[in-house]
Amino acid sequence: MTAVDAALSQVPELVEGSGRASDASTGSATDARGPASRSHRLSTLDLLEAEAIHIIREVVAEFERPVLLFSGGKDSVVVLHLAAKAFAPGRVPFPVLHVDTGHNFPEVLAFRDETVERLGVRLEVARVQDYIDDGRLQERTDGTRNPLQTLPLLDAIAAGRHDAVFGGARRDEDKARAKERIISLRDEFGQWDPRNQRPELWSLYNGRHTPGQHVRAFPISNWTELDVWRYIERERIPLPPLYFAHEREVYARDGMWRAVGEFSPARAEETIERRVVRYRTVGDMSCTGAVESDAADLASIVVEVGRSTLTERGATRADDRISEAAMEDRKKDGYF
Repeated sequence: MTAVDAALSQVPELVEGSGRASDASTGSATDARGPASRSHRLSTLDLLEAEAIHIIREVVAEFERPVLLFSGGKDSVVVLHLAAKAFAPGRVPFPVLHVDTGHNFPEVLAFRDETVERLGVRLEVARVQDYIDDGRLQERTDGTRNPLQTLPLLDAIAAGRHDAVFGGARRDEDKARAKERIISLRDEFGQWDPRNQRPELWSLYNGRHTPGQHVRAFPISNWTELDVWRYIERERIPLPPLYFAHEREVYARDGMWRAVGEFSPARAEETIERRVVRYRTVGDMSCTGAVESDAADLASIVVEVGRSTLTERGATRADDRISEAAMEDRKKDGYF
């Protein structure tokens, strides 16, 4: 039975012989043994939540050492929230892993630490800076470190012997992610080959893998950005303050507002301004842009996202503009 089937099975069905009769004029259901009762339907968010929790539980049941990629960004926050609901009242039965570029927003790192402490989850951190210091990686000429996360990530997976890695990727973010399966097989080198992925007909997930291989699991793959924000609003999920409108020093570059900071200085020809902005996605400071916005609460963000014609990555991530296939190239190398 799929997650959606399981969820729908909880909805009262008005069928002959069930002891209920339907009043065609009112649409209400009358129980032969008592007063009228109303049938109900699960919302889209309920169904998406049920599917995601089903995926999380399936992975935990099938794999020995899962881990969740947790950056403090909204998508990974939602996946961690779903995991907490999946195993409540117990604790989340796996650690979270953050690949720290060293160029993260301080507000996001503070939120990351507060969240894992609140939930009692073990945090594993792989630091890009360590790899630069010992010569395993070199700084890029463009200053961004997001593409440098692949090697630390794969090493952390190997060191932790993690056979399943949860991520918050969604199909609506990018055309490379649109190809992705919910359970994505990675080879002995951590690489993704779109020709080596299994069909997932009727939401049946195949997690078989040989020693050295692992899978990436994406519980919110079928969600949209608007679904994520509506769910955050409904569940009142805490987020880093960067996601809400605030005033800060920024400068314009490549059609985006970049934050002024140690890792993202303005060039001589770029004018620094104070603007009211917010972030739709959170990543490396040197490649993540803000958007002008006065959306200071969840209800306003839901309205704003509903009107947007660009995905959050398309609007605010410079690392996705390195080449037309930037995301797919990183996936093939073993990144998210």
